[in-house]
Amino acid sequence: MSLNERSLSNGELNTILTNKAAKGRKGALGAMIKGTKSESVIDILMKIPKKLRDKVDEITLDIAG
Repeated sequence: MSLNERSLSNGELNTILTNKAAKGRKGALGAMIKGTKSESVIDILMKIPKKLRDKVDEITLDIAG
């Protein structure tokens, strides 16, 4: 899974969770969250069942400019 922010319109940022294994096909979009505040994103991600969240193997941080 990948978590990124995107500006879809009028400069509003959204956080998008995508399934890289789906390669853009059915099942690629995991969640689209309005805004980028960590509290909002965490609240939504915590709604994913713990059994699925526990499958995360690696977390990386991209600090591109």
